[in-house]
Amino acid sequence: MDREQPDGGRRGLIRQMRPSRTTPPPPVRASHVGLGAFFRAHQAWYTQKANEAGGDPTGIAAFTGRRPDAADVLSAQDCVYHILIRGPESDQVERVDCLARAYSSEDTEAWKRCWSDPAVGYVTLTVTEAGYFRSDAVVARLVDGLRARQAAGAGPIAIVPCDNLVDNGRTVRRLVREAAERLAPESIGWIDDNVSFVSTMVDRITPATTDEDRATVRELSGLDDASPVVTEPFTEWVLAGDFPAGRPEWDAVGARFVSDVQPFEQRKLWLLNGSHSLLAYAGPTRGHRTVAEAIADPVCRAWVEQWWDEAGRHLPLSATELAEYRKALLERYANPRIRHELRQIAMDGSEKLPIRILPVLARERANGLLPIGAITALAGWLAHLRAGTDVRDPRGEELKAAVGQGVNADVRHLLQALNSPLADDAEVIQAVADRYRELTG
Repeated sequence: MDREQPDGGRRGLIRQMRPSRTTPPPPVRASHVGLGAFFRAHQAWYTQKANEAGGDPTGIAAFTGRRPDAADVLSAQDCVYHILIRGPESDQVERVDCLARAYSSEDTEAWKRCWSDPAVGYVTLTVTEAGYFRSDAVVARLVDGLRARQAAGAGPIAIVPCDNLVDNGRTVRRLVREAAERLAPESIGWIDDNVSFVSTMVDRITPATTDEDRATVRELSGLDDASPVVTEPFTEWVLAGDFPAGRPEWDAVGARFVSDVQPFEQRKLWLLNGSHSLLAYAGPTRGHRTVAEAIADPVCRAWVEQWWDEAGRHLPLSATELAEYRKALLERYANPRIRHELRQIAMDGSEKLPIRILPVLARERANGLLPIGAITALAGWLAHLRAGTDVRDPRGEELKAAVGQGVNADVRHLLQALNSPLADDAEVIQAVADRYRELTG
């Protein structure tokens, strides 16, 4: 598709071309749920790189999550798009064409057809940790696809969740089996015998794409991409599990296959995601709006380093590996050309803090310690809820109503809302209250 834009009067109009294909898309061998920026900068990027490395080409049929219109935008340009990789000093644009088809989540016929295809060997998911539990829709949809595959005799398949849940493969397996017991009990045996659930750890920052980013992609590619993705140079993917129907050679392009992904999940969940939550809630009390701004502040950086010391004491990884990871995180956070908004990270705190912050806090308390990094994160969350101006949380109204009754009482109510036994820990309550007063005083 063409698009005409003014050229400032020099030649009237310049014709801007949308991205498109000059050859057929690769054959569909995979499906994906959640057609968002992270999938397109991560799982699709790894598949693109594996295809370019000369492996058996894999095309992906992807289905939207919360935004069905995303499929229309990508389909209008043959499902070809660009990734804008923003380094600290320069930009790089990469073309991705392994996305063969894009469908709305409402296209149930395409959904069943994809699952029924024996050439489709695995399904990746980019569902948030909140998405599995807010309703049964996601898991019921997976069961519906598995029933279609069973009926078609299409053979085994792997389901590969790519999210921040610890032990996500086992968790999704449990949720799928529970849903199947209600919806399709006759399929339980088939699922047990034919479906592999792969656990993964994924990591790559994908801030929201701006008009400036689109203009940069247009300048560097010569194409008017309506759906580019912005990301950072860093990327990581660790997987544990079987692919009974095959997979791309992701390990040849940087993915890591291990016997147990849990230490890497915890490392990322506590060190990266935990420090992100800390900055998202406490950083704005010092006037910061992005991760890069906050980490450049010596006070915020000290909070983060303190939190990493606390969390690192409970990770089964070597001191060298933890030091290298912390160094890489600081470099990523300081990249001024990745605008990672703190308000975006602050979403869904009631579902994130129980897995990012509270496990470390509980372990520290069991050892008789009062971890100030964790305390600062909770104090920042209280400040976020008390401000009440940009609270985006499924329990937002409930939580905002629970605060404002006195700082110490507010802390106790929030810990109770998170089902934390620390709601009875007077020392923790007082420490969070004191820290809140320091942050907001």
